[in-house]
Amino acid sequence: QVQLVESGGGLVQPGGSLRLSCAASGFSFSYYAMIWVRQAPGKGLEWVSDISSGSDTTNYADSVKGRFTISGDNAKNTVYLQMNSLRPEDTAVYYCYCSGMNYWGKGTLVTVSS
Repeated sequence: QVQLVESGGGLVQPGGSLRLSCAASGFSFSYYAMIWVRQAPGKGLEWVSDISSGSDTTNYADSVKGRFTISGDNAKNTVYLQMNSLRPEDTAVYYCYCSGMNYWGKGTLVTVSS
């Protein structure tokens, strides 16, 4: 059974950090590009970052470049999103998506507020 399970969200103060995890099961993520997408309250989906199959190429939205880092751990079949210097505008539900499998996780909520 294919599953993507996000975790690591929560409430953090501006300037703080969080690390999101996306645990894959039922397939090996290393064969597929993996994508983080977010949806802020009342807004549409926004692509945040992606990592290629084999984890050798990464891309970032301008809004997060230099603050977020995407990575993958093949042994744990997990993709991570390290988020530093968080801002209130980063508040959103963050989703993990596997384009090759066309499968979404259920999301994890990140709230950046003082």
